[in-house]
Amino acid sequence: MTPSSPYSRPGRARFMVFILLASLVMLTSCNRKSDEIAILQQQVWKNPQDTGSFMQLGNALARKHRYNEASEAFKSALAVNPGLDAANQALGAIAFNQKNYAEALTFFRKYLEQAPKDSMRLYDIGNVYMQMQQYENAAKAYSEAIDNSVGFAEAHYNLAICYNNTGRKSEADAIYEWLLVKNNYLAVSLQRHFNKEK
Repeated sequence: MTPSSPYSRPGRARFMVFILLASLVMLTSCNRKSDEIAILQQQVWKNPQDTGSFMQLGNALARKHRYNEASEAFKSALAVNPGLDAANQALGAIAFNQKNYAEALTFFRKYLEQAPKDSMRLYDIGNVYMQMQQYENAAKAYSEAIDNSVGFAEAHYNLAICYNNTGRKSEADAIYEWLLVKNNYLAVSLQRHFNKEK
């Protein structure tokens, strides 16, 4: 007796069962993801003082690119706890991703208030200013980020771009030389950026 091939009737039947099972697994997975939001909404409705549930709901909505609803969830978390760092950061990130830089700056500044020397928070503010083409303000934020974390290569990279855009070529070149030693990938990327600007 020869084994059945996928083209014989028994083989074709097994193959079809496999396809159906795979489809059910995919549908179940999709349903679980949409069920996740429904479950989180239920948690929020049951306990409207639980900032953790609002944050989870906001994150789930943001992953689905439902940014307006995610923003509402994060704002609800802030209404319960106005000092909630993670909500300000999340709202800033959503506004940034939607290119609403003025709003992003507002939330990132609130986020910075809780830890004024935090390099990542300063870096976020620098990124907003960079997108707004306010290179002097961006350079100041990146410089402060570097002061608190000297090895922060990405902040150095962005600072060099700011310097290049404000006519401070020698300072931009010095950062390029530093990056050659610290992070060759960023140095090469920076050199390409400089070449485009010429």
